[in-house]
Amino acid sequence: MASGLTVAVVGATGAAGQTTLKILEERKFPVRELRAFASERSVGTTVTFRGEPVPVRRIEAAAFTGVDFAFCSAGSAQSREYAPMIVKAGATVIDKSNAFRMDPTVPLVVPEINAHAARQHRGILACPNCTTIVAVMPLKPLHDAGRLTRVIATSYQAVSGAGVKGIAELREQTLAWARGETLVPRHFPHQIAFNLIPHIDTFGADGYTAEEMKLVNETRKILETPDLKITPTTVRVPVFTCHSIAVTAETEAKISAARARDLFARFPGLRLWDEPAQNRYPMPIAVEGQDDCFVGRIREDLSSANGVTFWVVGDQLRKGAATNAVQIAELLLR
Repeated sequence: MASGLTVAVVGATGAAGQTTLKILEERKFPVRELRAFASERSVGTTVTFRGEPVPVRRIEAAAFTGVDFAFCSAGSAQSREYAPMIVKAGATVIDKSNAFRMDPTVPLVVPEINAHAARQHRGILACPNCTTIVAVMPLKPLHDAGRLTRVIATSYQAVSGAGVKGIAELREQTLAWARGETLVPRHFPHQIAFNLIPHIDTFGADGYTAEEMKLVNETRKILETPDLKITPTTVRVPVFTCHSIAVTAETEAKISAARARDLFARFPGLRLWDEPAQNRYPMPIAVEGQDDCFVGRIREDLSSANGVTFWVVGDQLRKGAATNAVQIAELLLR
């Protein structure tokens, strides 16, 4: 392995962890030694990094001695338990779970948007929810140009956002349907194949889900707009990869559709695909495997004088998780 840093990936056998390994390779992150960690049942198996097998280790304090960066792709409960231990061992933790996102002492970072926040870290930095990242990328240039006042966002979220079990469920149900067999939901509350489920995570007393409130609270924190009005709806769709979001954004100063296109085209990490006459607009099948978020269907809102409506798609395993995490580490190195 190349000279450089000792890097740990916690949750290395999951969908986000596997993508993290791929991104570290693709971006040529300066890894000298890679250490892979996962749940107890995966200990002793291997993952592949740079064509070499890497044994999966047990998560324990001594195993993180000498680690420079630890990318955590486990669940929130695991991150709350392990991240402080990993920091105490001397590593900087970049966590992808919900464990620390709203902690006021932990920076919630999208490098293209709020790189300055990373300077305040105390050993742990948080990646936003994958839907939040995809949504906030085009919201940032609109906010800078016209000051956001209200956002309406409806997300169409791929099954890989629920991890390897979500991917397996869609595949199994699709094959069962083709064989004429009964489709049995195991991971999702309802059949996901050939269906839409407007329910991701638990419902609150106000009728909004925890997934929807992540979009609200995290967007406000990233953009430093605690009073921004946001109305979210999240929907699970039978797509393997990429989250798509229909957004209407209102601003204090009017932004025309033409101006919005120009702002999006100039913003790092965004790619403009907006040629409706040629049926050219972002779709999951075209965006999968890309690090940029693709934006199109840009038009002025018919119901608001200062509103602009658009469609944005991002690979939630890459920019929505792994790529953003690696970009944070690159930012810290700079």
